[in-house]
Amino acid sequence: MSATLQDKLIVAISSRALFDFEEENRLFEAGDEQAYMRRQLELVHEPARPGIAFPLVRKLLAFNTPDAARVEVVMLSRNDPASGMRVFASAKAAGMRIERGVFTRGRNPFSYLRPLGAHLFLSANETDVREALSIGFPAARVMIDSTPAGDRYPREVRIAFDGDAVLFSDEAERVYQQGGLPAFLQHEVSHAATPLAEGPFKPLLAALHRLQQQADASQMRIRTALVTARSAPAHERAIRTLLDWGITVDEAMFLGGLEKGPFLREFEPDFFFDDQTGHVASAARHVPAGHVSSGIANTAAALQGDTARPPRR
Repeated sequence: MSATLQDKLIVAISSRALFDFEEENRLFEAGDEQAYMRRQLELVHEPARPGIAFPLVRKLLAFNTPDAARVEVVMLSRNDPASGMRVFASAKAAGMRIERGVFTRGRNPFSYLRPLGAHLFLSANETDVREALSIGFPAARVMIDSTPAGDRYPREVRIAFDGDAVLFSDEAERVYQQGGLPAFLQHEVSHAATPLAEGPFKPLLAALHRLQQQADASQMRIRTALVTARSAPAHERAIRTLLDWGITVDEAMFLGGLEKGPFLREFEPDFFFDDQTGHVASAARHVPAGHVSSGIANTAAALQGDTARPPRR
C-alpha cells in the first residue's frame, strides 16, 4: 500500500520561509544560479539560521507523537535538488522531522500543491503565492523582515487571521470599495443572518480545528484569533458565519480601523494573515506576518498601486 497524507494537516513551505537564506538568495536573484548552488553545497554541513516561519513549523510538528502523525511539513522550493540537501540537513539539525520535498530549480512549484492537498503554502515569492491562491489553496507571502515570534507559549500554536478576503470572501469588501462605509454597514446589518461565503483561509482554520480536536491538549494546543477592521454592528455577521461553520476562535478583535500591530503584539501569534499590505506592514513590526494577495483590494492594488486603495473601515 502506498503512503498517504490523508487526515493530516499539510503545510507546504519554501526554503526561504523556513530558513534564513537571504544572503545566499542574493546570488540566485542576481542570475548566478551556479554560484548559488556552489554556495549552498559549500555550506551543506552548516545549519541555516531559522527563518520567520520556523517557530510556527516547529510547534506544528510537535503535534506529532510516536503513535500519531497528525502534521506533515513538505518543502516546496525553487531551489535545485542539490541545494535541497542543505534544507533537509538544516531541518534535521533543528530536530525537525521533514522527509518530503519538491525542488524545481527555479520553476514555479505551486502546482504541486494539488497532489499534496496542502492546507497552507508559505513562500517568500509573491508570484507563487498568487498562483496558489488562484487554484484554491491557502497561501501567504512571508514577510521575511517581520519581527520573529516570541517564546512565551512553547506549548501553544497561536495564529491570527483577518476576516474579509482571508477567512471570509471579499463580498463585504467589494461593497465597501464601491459604496464606502455607509453602504458597507447597511449591507452587513441587512445580511447579518446570512453567513459569508468561505474565504481562501477557511480550509486552514477548519484543519486547525480538526487538529485541536484530535490532539492531546496537555501536550500541544492551538489558539486562534480573528483580528478584523470590522466593528459593531458589522461584527455580528462575522460571528454568525463562524457559528454556521461550526468553528470557534478563541479571541476576536473588532478594531474599527485601529492599527492592528499593537493588538497583535499583545496576542503574540506565531503567524498573522491579512490581505491588506498596510495591515501586514503594521503587524510585521511586532509579529511574523504574511500577505494574502486575494480579493478585490489586491486586484485594485495590482491595477492601480497600493496608494490608490481607499483605507479599509
